[in-house]
Amino acid sequence: MSNKQEIFENVKTLIVDRFGVAEDSVTEEMTFEDLGADSLDIVEFVMELEDQYSIEFEDEKIEKLNNIKDAVDYIDQLKNNQ
Repeated sequence: MSNKQEIFENVKTLIVDRFGVAEDSVTEEMTFEDLGADSLDIVEFVMELEDQYSIEFEDEKIEKLNNIKDAVDYIDQLKNNQ
């Protein structure tokens, strides 16, 4: 399993736990809007990801996350730069 696939599986688990959606409905193309997430939900979710991966998202980058794939790609990028 690739790094990005592992990150996606982990992010998917967090999404299911936090937003109460069915696991099989979570796709890389899913947006935070699809999840019914407001800005506070997104910030809390990002903080959870930061804690889990010991990384720090740039504020400007958070605003540019359009879908789950964007978040996975950014996590992978930050992990590779550590």
